[in-house]
Amino acid sequence: MDSEELAGRLSADGWELVDADEGSADVVVVNTCGFVESAKKDSVDTLLAAADTGAKVVAVGCLAERYGAELAEHLPEADAVLGFDHYPQLTDRLTDVLAGRHIQPHTPVDRRTLLPISPVRRPAASDGVALPGHGWGPRTLRKRLDDAPVAALKIASGCDRRCSFCAIPSFRGAFVSRPPEDVLGEAAWLAQHGARELFLVSENSTSYGKDLGDPRALETLLPKLAATPGVDRVRVSYLQPAETRPGLVRTIATTPGVADYFDLSFQHASAAVLRRMRRFGSNESFLALIEQIRELSPAAGIRTNVIVGFPGETEEDLAELERFLTAARMDAVGVFGYSDEDGTEAEGFDGKLDADTVAERVGRISALVEELTAQRAEDRVGEDVVVLVERAESADTDCAGRAAHQGPDVDGECVLTDGAGLAVGDLVRCRVDAAEGVDLVVSPLEVLPRGGPV
Repeated sequence: MDSEELAGRLSADGWELVDADEGSADVVVVNTCGFVESAKKDSVDTLLAAADTGAKVVAVGCLAERYGAELAEHLPEADAVLGFDHYPQLTDRLTDVLAGRHIQPHTPVDRRTLLPISPVRRPAASDGVALPGHGWGPRTLRKRLDDAPVAALKIASGCDRRCSFCAIPSFRGAFVSRPPEDVLGEAAWLAQHGARELFLVSENSTSYGKDLGDPRALETLLPKLAATPGVDRVRVSYLQPAETRPGLVRTIATTPGVADYFDLSFQHASAAVLRRMRRFGSNESFLALIEQIRELSPAAGIRTNVIVGFPGETEEDLAELERFLTAARMDAVGVFGYSDEDGTEAEGFDGKLDADTVAERVGRISALVEELTAQRAEDRVGEDVVVLVERAESADTDCAGRAAHQGPDVDGECVLTDGAGLAVGDLVRCRVDAAEGVDLVVSPLEVLPRGGPV
């Protein structure tokens, strides 16, 4: 979504967006990721590939924000390394690059120090701090980079939690909510530009509104988003389990047009490991939350991520995680092996496990997860689901899309047995015939009218 914001800024200033692969670009702007090692490597590889096009290359995004001058020193192929504070003047900086003028690389700073979280002081303080995704207005409309029927919609940036393994707050900053009127305005704009499903993103969606003095703001916002003309489905990402209140659970589980989909960041189930992670919860409290969800919506989609091999994790801790996953029967689980992140508290912890042990535990939990999520998909055989078509049938591809319990990219898809005549963006009520892993094979029953909540 940050890429679309930057594209909107540049288009508004008269820049023409072209396909970098065609070789006609004067400058290539690469939006990097700076969280996990694989994403960092992909970002560097993309920067190097961009340099091969012969165009000027500018690095932006989280890797540039996090490492700044260090990245510039080790990657001379980049003509400039710009941080978030450069975004409001991006046109001027690209003009400098094309003119051959040197731009001092961004100097990283712990962005948690830039903004207070007080509802009174936060809005005034944020005036002088660039916040990606918070520049909504007539001049900075985002520019959609594809015509997909689903679009990400940022509701906040940053995080005020201090998880011992996570570096995100240091380079994304303190948690800052977007005003509801900005979110609703962008939702309407996205619907006018072809988005049928809005995927709400932030580092911690359950914190939305706290810095605005309204900790229940998301419960109020979701029905309004679902009522936006042209919007068929609203989906919330990244819920912090310890902050997921009963009112929010009820809103997500029962509001027409809001997907009964719970992306819950459990991370582990052993209370001892969670304490070392600087998180809250336990096997029992997490299962109680899942029970609460399923009492309201038995077919609700539930996904999570877990980290195994955390410093000090014992075999008993791992067995506790296995017991939780077996009892929870979630639809999708991402399994990650622990690795040190620069500047985090956990980087200095004792009790580090060797790489082979971490890899073995990742394999063990991944095998369990594969079995459990396949069973959960099998449970859906015979049910009806509403599928948003994202891939039309052709000579080379099946017609496919996602049901309410399936988030973009990570949770599997529904493959339609007969997609003749269906178009991308159609909403189709289907019967689940079979499961293939986490994917479902479905038969179309009826095409639903667009523009109404489902």
